[in-house]
Amino acid sequence: MRLGLVLGDQLSFDLASLAALDPARDAILMAEVEGEARYVPHHPQKIVLVFSAMRHFAQALRARGWQVHYVELGADGNSASIAGELRRWQQALGASEVHLTECGEWRLEQTLREAGLPLVWHRDTRFLCSREAFARWAQDRTQLRMEHFYRGMRKRCGLLLEPDGSPAGGAWNFDNDNRKPLARGLRGPFPAHFAQDDITRGVVALVRLRFSDHYGELDGFDYPVTHTEAQQLWQHFLDFGLAAFGDYQDAMAEGEPYLFHARISAALNIGLLDVRCLCEDVESAWRQGRVPLNAAEGFIRQLIGWREYVRGIYWLRMPEYARLNHLGNTRGLPGFYWSGQTRMRCMAQAIGQTLRLGYAHHIQRLMVTGNFALLAGIAPPAICQWYLAVYIDAFDWVELPNTLGMVMHADGGYLGSKPYCASGRYIQRMSDHCKACSFKVDQAVGEDACPFNALYWHFLIRHRAQLSGNPRLALVYRSLDGMAPARREGVWQRGETLLARLDAGQDL
Repeated sequence: MRLGLVLGDQLSFDLASLAALDPARDAILMAEVEGEARYVPHHPQKIVLVFSAMRHFAQALRARGWQVHYVELGADGNSASIAGELRRWQQALGASEVHLTECGEWRLEQTLREAGLPLVWHRDTRFLCSREAFARWAQDRTQLRMEHFYRGMRKRCGLLLEPDGSPAGGAWNFDNDNRKPLARGLRGPFPAHFAQDDITRGVVALVRLRFSDHYGELDGFDYPVTHTEAQQLWQHFLDFGLAAFGDYQDAMAEGEPYLFHARISAALNIGLLDVRCLCEDVESAWRQGRVPLNAAEGFIRQLIGWREYVRGIYWLRMPEYARLNHLGNTRGLPGFYWSGQTRMRCMAQAIGQTLRLGYAHHIQRLMVTGNFALLAGIAPPAICQWYLAVYIDAFDWVELPNTLGMVMHADGGYLGSKPYCASGRYIQRMSDHCKACSFKVDQAVGEDACPFNALYWHFLIRHRAQLSGNPRLALVYRSLDGMAPARREGVWQRGETLLARLDAGQDL
């Protein structure tokens, strides 16, 4: 007999390793292990999501006739690691081969490859672009721009195309239409919630007992943990969120953690949804006139453009990619990233929401918590581990390139053509946070001045040698050069004061 391993982020019935096995004579192993739950302090809701979804999936596999050996956390003999459990069960069952699908994390895949087991590897066909196909695309290119990759994926998948193969609407990208601040009085639809069943309640109790030292709240867990629930969440977005997603995908608002976002990334990343079906549903909604083109294109770009692109970058450049630090950052992560206790209203809102829900949308991550980490010079490993720990949808293949490359510019522009740095003005334009903030967004110097303002100019001044040649920053550096010397010195000193406070462990 042969043994198949199914990991917690591989909960798909059409997983390639499952397709290679025979339920009549082969067996499946699934294991909850301490090592995977603790190598970073994962948000308690993230651990609940993965363990509960795993238990539900094992139940569904058994209903389909599979023999499933499921090892719960704390069970007798649990060796606390995936490699240990795989070795234990391969020997106990006398399995001639161990079939498994490519891992989502380089760390785990290398551990398994070095485990001395009779492994048979399968491609992760849940992704539309294989590791090998991405490497072929990247070969001989001096710059790996996502836009070029995305256009190729649109053509290959046949999505949002006219009969002659040209892009629908005459353009490949409608991003300029997708940056509207939230209209006054507009709010997102009521979010979909999913009640906990007996399995999930048992996992919540387990996580509360075993991981009480992890940052993040456990009360109120309501994420989908089955394929049926994930599909219901997706349908809710199609019906009530997608039409406005394009216009307001970059907006932020007090008391509105989700707005018009789908909240499906966690379900998608662990295998409860299929990216092909999602793209087909979005295109159908546009062709039926239910949603505008900029919404459909913007969402599909996130799926077959950005998501597939960052995975390709990850597997092309690991493990050296994780060690990059182009800007030479060394500062530790401020304590308020773990507590949310800061006078900066936008940061307190984004971090507080993250600790409460394990969720923040891409602009909160990129332009609030990420922007601050970039401007403050936080060491890339510190902020990368924070993102991996606190977000319910974070797995290394998607988190690391997004954080190290796009947020921190630590790869020197390999992934993004410029640092995504911004002053408080951007946050004021895209949110209502500044109205209730104790800092003044229209000031750059003085104790009441928004910290983002002085840190923005301080960042540009201290990294001038590395960034001034970037054509996308030319206008910014011309503005800096045109600044009165006294003002330039003022923002520099304000930035120095703020960074000194961070180094002293003080709140801003």
